[in-house]
Order: sequence, then structure tokens, then C-alpha cells
Amino acid sequence: MLVLRRKKEEAIRIGPDITVTITNIGQDYVNLAIDAPREVNILRSELAEAAQANREAAKADPRSVKALTGMLQKQKENQDQ
Repeated sequence: MLVLRRKKEEAIRIGPDITVTITNIGQDYVNLAIDAPREVNILRSELAEAAQANREAAKADPRSVKALTGMLQKQKENQDQ
């Protein structure tokens, strides 16, 4: 991990086309302006972590799928009778 100290209005470059500028510094926060191409995905870490947690939660448990399939088959059999 690279740790840098920057003052207000100073910037850093990441590669040839991404610039991060310090726009404001408060007692407990810092505001950043990020200039990057549209195809570069920029997310706050808590949003990226929540998205990953949602993807994990959405994965189907094979046992649940099998149980649901069995229930649907029984329901269809009962309707056919």
C-alpha cells in the first residue's frame, strides 16, 4: 500500500488517465475529485462490499433448489389428478 500526504488542491495521477484531487479537508473527512474515463468503475468500498454480499446471498443453495423442484413436481401431480 502506498501512503501519500497531500494538501488541499494537490493531486495524484494513477496511470496516464486517472487524476485524484483533494478538494476539501475537514476535521474527520477529506473530499476527493476523481477524473477518470467513463469505462473505469469507481465505487466507495462499502458499496462494493455490499454488492459482493448481495451476489453471495443471491446464490442458490442446491439443496433448496432440489427441495423446491420436488415441491413443484408434487403440486403439478396433484393438479393433474
